[in-house]
Amino acid sequence: MKITVLTLFKEQFESFLNTSIIKRILDKGLAEVRIVDIRDYSFDKHRHVDDTPYGGGAGMLMRVDVLSKAIRQNRNDDTYVLLTSPKAKPYTQKDAYRLLEKEDLMIVCGHYEGVDARIDDYIDENISIGDYILTGGEIPAMAVMDSIMRLIDEGISPDSLKEESFNNGLLEYPQYTRPVVYEGKEVPFVLTNGNHEEIRKYNLKMSLRDTYLYRRDLLEKKELNEEEEKLLREVIDELE
Repeated sequence: MKITVLTLFKEQFESFLNTSIIKRILDKGLAEVRIVDIRDYSFDKHRHVDDTPYGGGAGMLMRVDVLSKAIRQNRNDDTYVLLTSPKAKPYTQKDAYRLLEKEDLMIVCGHYEGVDARIDDYIDENISIGDYILTGGEIPAMAVMDSIMRLIDEGISPDSLKEESFNNGLLEYPQYTRPVVYEGKEVPFVLTNGNHEEIRKYNLKMSLRDTYLYRRDLLEKKELNEEEEKLLREVIDELE
């Protein structure tokens, strides 16, 4: 997979690309990432990329001529172009799997007050990681890259991915490690008794419990099977 990022702040990506799972994926050659400075495509010696908006208004806008030039000169015919923007539904795990299918991906980091609206002619999709305001698109770009790259084959154990939150439409169940008892709180016995079927059912029930307590909206979207419905009823009865 190839990912190209267009940004005004290349240095923000240095630590991200040289840490943990992302570094391992890049070192193995499972993905290629290029970070491109948008200012390199400015039309003046001062490397300006923004200007005041027509009609007035606070802040500055990124210029469409500079940004479209940067996009054109760094994309191929099959490149799928994303723009970090509030004009999108919040990003989900399903989006990560969908974008994983794109062999050549470009992420354009928005900045300032926004981007000249004509940029829509040069992108394929707006992407947002949530309904809040950030200084720029670099953090959203890294979040999207991380969510996609960790799904690449050989990047992470498939078993680890399978049990993560959102992969099955539910929050992940609570997990524990040593010590068995800490300050009077003990790891649930069912997790230490070695009965794998009991552990599976317990973890599923706890996953349903946490989803019911903290993200009930996920349950409204998920079609539960017979076992999940039974366990959810038990959860609700125990909580009420």
